[in-house]
Amino acid sequence: MKIKVTATQFKSIKGDKEANINKALHLSNLAVSQKTNIILLQELFQTEYFCSTKNLKFFDYAISFPDNRIFETFSNFCKNYKIVMPISFFEKHENNYFNSLVVINSKGEISDVYRKSHIPEGPGYNEKFYFTPGNTGFKVFETVYGKIGCGICWDQWFPECARTMTLMGADVLLYPTAIGSEPQDPLIKSKLHWQNVMIGHSAANQIPVIASNRIGEEIEEDVSLSFYGGSFITDHLGNITKEMDGKTEGVITNEFDLDLIKQYRQSWGNFRDRRPDLYKKICDF
Repeated sequence: MKIKVTATQFKSIKGDKEANINKALHLSNLAVSQKTNIILLQELFQTEYFCSTKNLKFFDYAISFPDNRIFETFSNFCKNYKIVMPISFFEKHENNYFNSLVVINSKGEISDVYRKSHIPEGPGYNEKFYFTPGNTGFKVFETVYGKIGCGICWDQWFPECARTMTLMGADVLLYPTAIGSEPQDPLIKSKLHWQNVMIGHSAANQIPVIASNRIGEEIEEDVSLSFYGGSFITDHLGNITKEMDGKTEGVITNEFDLDLIKQYRQSWGNFRDRRPDLYKKICDF
């Protein structure tokens, strides 16, 4: 089976959810014109990246699933164009808050929630202030275009996440992302490190990886973050086949033959030769 997968990137408009949703829909329509099947939007695309500071007012951005109108909007879009889309959102569930996503299939049906497993904390990325660590475990979603594994941003730095989703049968891995400059040290340039980590996941698991990042400078109180874009797609060998620059809003699309990728993975043998009996020690540290 051949599928087309799209990554998007854009600059979020501060305090204007409606405008950001419209941007996401505009780019999704561009992807539809390229006859894509799966569209990946960036992490928390409805708002600015509010985690740069710690401010109680941003808890008002959280929404409940599935009651918010955004789910109906993208459900109708996916059903109309027979598209699959992971939708990232700030979730309020009972007394907890999560960084979450759902996958909407080509019939407009909405999956169960995946909640971000790994929550970062550091200057400019104060996510532990807002988000409870996910309680869903890693998830792979069955769609008409194959099985898709979805992590969220910081999840992408952990090889255990990528390997687990591949073992669960994922055909492609998708990561909505928000990453840019490091306020504690402007000399740190993490873009290549960020890409290289996911290239490793792709090559080690023989699986395509798709990452969608935001762009532009965002300033909140006295904290400035410059998101470096660089949204990209790898093939199953870890080669970057499509990549965006650091300042252009738009989409990139790549076609994959899932049957050929499965055959390659089977022939290469590193899943056949795994030794889970030797890996238990990892959990002791």
